[in-house]
Amino acid sequence: MAVTVNAAVSLPSSKSPSLSFKSSITIPERINFNKSVLYSRNVSSGGNVISIKAQVTTEAPAAKKEKISKKNEEGVIVNKYKPKEPYVGKCLLNTKITADDAPGETWHMVFSTEGEVPYREGQSIGVIADGLDKKGKPHKLRLYSIASSALGDFGNSQTVSLCVKRLVYTNEQGEIVKGVCSNFLCDLKPGADVKITGPVGKEMLMPKDPNATIIMLATGTGIAPFRSFLWKMFFEKHDDYKFNGLAWLFLGVPTTSSLLYKDEFEKMKEKAPENFRVDYAISREQTNEKGEKMYIQTRMAQYAEELWQMLKKDNTFVYMCGLKGMEKGIDDIMTSLAARDGIDWLEYKRQLKRSEQWNVEVY
Repeated sequence: MAVTVNAAVSLPSSKSPSLSFKSSITIPERINFNKSVLYSRNVSSGGNVISIKAQVTTEAPAAKKEKISKKNEEGVIVNKYKPKEPYVGKCLLNTKITADDAPGETWHMVFSTEGEVPYREGQSIGVIADGLDKKGKPHKLRLYSIASSALGDFGNSQTVSLCVKRLVYTNEQGEIVKGVCSNFLCDLKPGADVKITGPVGKEMLMPKDPNATIIMLATGTGIAPFRSFLWKMFFEKHDDYKFNGLAWLFLGVPTTSSLLYKDEFEKMKEKAPENFRVDYAISREQTNEKGEKMYIQTRMAQYAEELWQMLKKDNTFVYMCGLKGMEKGIDDIMTSLAARDGIDWLEYKRQLKRSEQWNVEVY
């Protein structure tokens, strides 16, 4: 290792006063830092012997600070179960949670784990649908955000829940296509086996700070990780965790009949009106004052100033899950607000990401 040291050298002479100068030299070897050593050496110059004394002081470079995560990462397990050796759980419950007239079906399902798939709020699991693909091989896993807290819907840490929309669409040839894994899951009957992998992911883990402001932005089934957050915050009691901050949920859906877990969120508001806010953006039914459809970003724009003030605090965390398009809409809102304060929003967002305060899982 090469290190640079500074040396102050005095050259005494009978004909002139001491001449001092400073120089830097590089030593290609390991040395102990923060030491001060006196070197002395006699040299000949113009027939005279000159004594050179050098005081060499070495200084340690600033130690690189170890990054301490703001999220609750301690003890998080990933990839305990892999596709070749998945955990086989059983379906305990599977119920449709959208109304019959909703544009599409969304189902809430609970699987048994016997505590063998330990996960945290914000993680995901993989599911491998039964059967074989067109090439005669097992289907590839599909990842789904977990919709239950670590304790699970039954409060015994023995289950995991998902929120899944049945994928059905018509292709260019006019054929009806059904998503393999989503239809497998939505059709599961209680008692059926389900192959589970994971858990995976650390991006969406909750912050450690129980006094944090947590802004959650979800479209459709992107609500899953936030249901897990909110159950821990408002429906459960923990010896080592009590949420005292503000949780603010923005949920975007096409119709009122598509709203997910609305009854649960209303109960949370009743229990903790000072700690929980929820705003819905129902795009096919609501408009803003300009007559524009009410998407997530449209609803957020109504609180733009308040949100910007929150984003300037180091204990505000933003979590986004769902359709990719909403992030650009939010950028559009924040760019002008940040510029008013002389801040480049995109650079500021990068800083938020580095400090784990801007967390995105979109598709």
